[in-house]
Amino acid sequence: MHLFLAYLKFLWRSTNQHGVHSPFVFGLVTRCFYDKKRYPAYEHIRQYRRHLYQNHSSIAVKDLGAGSRIFASDERKVSAIAKNAGISSKRARLLNRLVRYLQVEQALELGTSLGIGTAAMATGNQTRVLSVEGCPQTAAVAQKQFREFRLGNIDLKTASFEQVLEEISPGFGQGNDEDRGTRENPSRFDMVYLDGNHQKQATLDYFECLLPAAHNDTVFIFDDIHWSKDMEEAWEEIKKHPRVRVSIDTFQWGLVFFRREQEKEHFVIRV
Repeated sequence: MHLFLAYLKFLWRSTNQHGVHSPFVFGLVTRCFYDKKRYPAYEHIRQYRRHLYQNHSSIAVKDLGAGSRIFASDERKVSAIAKNAGISSKRARLLNRLVRYLQVEQALELGTSLGIGTAAMATGNQTRVLSVEGCPQTAAVAQKQFREFRLGNIDLKTASFEQVLEEISPGFGQGNDEDRGTRENPSRFDMVYLDGNHQKQATLDYFECLLPAAHNDTVFIFDDIHWSKDMEEAWEEIKKHPRVRVSIDTFQWGLVFFRREQEKEHFVIRV
């Protein structure tokens, strides 16, 4: 019921490119969100998904986040996970376009799952993706897929998000110094895709922790921002953060940019 009501509210508030007056956001919407070109990468992503649909083996899923609303058991078929919990085809194509349009060279993904979103970022793009998955058996399936589809530009780590963030930069998230990333942290990401823990406090903690890795043109993408009341509260807090200049609510995703040259604005866009 929450999602249904949230979606009705979203439809009431949302617009398309005609309601956008920011040149940057207008270009993003018209040239990326609404780009109808059929890129060769789409077929590769489709085959990646189809291969998972044909995998009927069962794995024991270790869920470190908010849990699943779809599966009652931790024992799940790979094909069922891909069909019911994986990123949609439409969103995978959009993610692929975003990486291309924003010229992402270094991307971080928290929550690999079976790697459909990871493959969408990596396929046909000049980017290096560091992806983190906490469930060993799920990560093993994704790693096998990456090898079979020759996605050599993906680095998959099987660990908790906290472990990997500490590896990226010891002391990550200690304070909000905007310059910390330059002085102490050599890891800088053009895109951060958070899709692994749909809980308010965890989302806010990862956001604060990853701020030092963001530069002026970085985009953070938060999945399922309307998944629960708590996630909506997390999204509202993120929008208000002083470093966030542009935020875009597409219902499924929330995107934030740190472009200091822009006035602070929030957009609700139908995709």
